[in-house]
Amino acid sequence: MRSSVVLALSCLATFAIAEPIPYPPQATSKPKIPANFHPTFGNKKGNFQPTSAKVSKRRISERDTGGWVENGNVAVWNINYEDGVGAGNDQYTMYWGDGSVDQGWPARDQWVSFTEMFNANKAIMFSSCSTWGVDNDSGPEVGAIWNAIEAVAAETGVDHRFILATIIQESGGCVRVPTTNYGVRNPGLMQDHNGSGTCNSDITGEVDNPCPDSTITQMVTDGTGGTPDGDGLAQCINQSGWGTEADFYRAARLYNSGDIDGSGNLQDGIATHCYSSDIANRLTGWVSAEHGCYLDG
Repeated sequence: MRSSVVLALSCLATFAIAEPIPYPPQATSKPKIPANFHPTFGNKKGNFQPTSAKVSKRRISERDTGGWVENGNVAVWNINYEDGVGAGNDQYTMYWGDGSVDQGWPARDQWVSFTEMFNANKAIMFSSCSTWGVDNDSGPEVGAIWNAIEAVAAETGVDHRFILATIIQESGGCVRVPTTNYGVRNPGLMQDHNGSGTCNSDITGEVDNPCPDSTITQMVTDGTGGTPDGDGLAQCINQSGWGTEADFYRAARLYNSGDIDGSGNLQDGIATHCYSSDIANRLTGWVSAEHGCYLDG
């Protein structure tokens, strides 16, 4: 099994530039932005993944780039745009505990489909950059986000809906999102750990408009497959290691804080306490309803 996966990965090695997956025309159509549209997005507290100097040799070895999901129970190697229950419901449910279905967290068969999720969040993607005073995404840039998610999902085995949920959580899909740094440098769409992809450089001060397709793909690659300095979603799923839906919610916590609190509860510990609950809600249809988690003030 692993050899076939490795072969598949080797065949996709040049995915980022050579063969982008074409987005459907509707992906680039700008929806009408509702009046008083103030969705919750943008991880204001940053991500606190520890640096490689502070972790064991096992963790350092996992921080090679190009990570992929190793457990077949949670890996997704076949792209299916209609892989969920439709659009779901734009509402927020506060989830507590360890991320398991037994403790009330959503099963994967309760997640929305990728197409519905992407379309529902376009209003955020087309307007989120104004939060930081930079030009909002264009249609082609939003289309490039679709392409990047699909290409990187095929490369890493990370469910494309989980990648999209993390993008919305971290940046609202703003391709020119600033880099945050609360002790860890977090650039790009996924506010990853010191990655190379950004269209709003904290190093040079340059803001790219348009944001190149290759840079958008690099941002998604850094956040999903990892960087030399920090884990991506794939490594976090592997570290969780339960082989159930809980791996996604636990991986979200690991991506945000670098660790899961000793209690096992995903709302405990450092960084953004609402993070895993937010991700679970995005996966089941939450877009702009009132944010029902108040743990972060």
